Amino acid sequence: MKYRCVECGFGIKTLFVQYSPGNIRLMKCENCKAVADEYIECERMIILIDLILHKPKAYRHLLHNVLNQGTVKLEGLLWKSTIIFLLLDAYRSLLLQRNEEEQSSSLSFSSLVWRSQQIFLDVLVGNLIFLCVFLLAIRILLNTSVGFSRCGNLLLSILVSSYLKIFLVAMMVWEFPSSVIFIIDLFVLSSNVVALKGQIPSIYFP
Repeated sequence: MKYRCVECGFGIKTLFVQYSPGNIRLMKCENCKAVADEYIECERMIILIDLILHKPKAYRHLLHNVLNQGTVKLEGLLWKSTIIFLLLDAYRSLLLQRNEEEQSSSLSFSSLVWRSQQIFLDVLVGNLIFLCVFLLAIRILLNTSVGFSRCGNLLLSILVSSYLKIFLVAMMVWEFPSSVIFIIDLFVLSSNVVALKGQIPSIYFP
């Protein structure tokens, strides 16, 4: 199946039938009998608001019906999302160390290299541990093995649902206390959970 119902995650061949330009009829899901994807008629701002409000339906629409293999190259999107994700994580580590750098009188070249290596290790080890715990939790909680393609879809769900990390860029312009970083981390983690919750039905449905 190419698309999925945003209500239950069941596979569906098409989301709407177009009779003429601007005249479409939304298809209903065969499993839950509800409209498969009502977000087709919604503006992007409404979808963005629902994503911020952590609605699983909005994540299913984005991940299955917008970012699917028929419309975008998932491999290229996965690599781009990974690079942006790692850069934002590196900037987060840099922000956490900024207070220590301000307290020191001067920074030598060797200390700068040491801090760069420390940031790189923090980002690499932290994300590696997170992915290992994530895959282990899926295997234990769902009691099922996830194939390579579905594992890639789940990884893309995590990367896309971490969009709230972009708010770290605002700290380049305005000064915020370091506690704001941990608040953003909580929002990102909750967004990851909702996105994964929206992906779970696709593991069982064909």
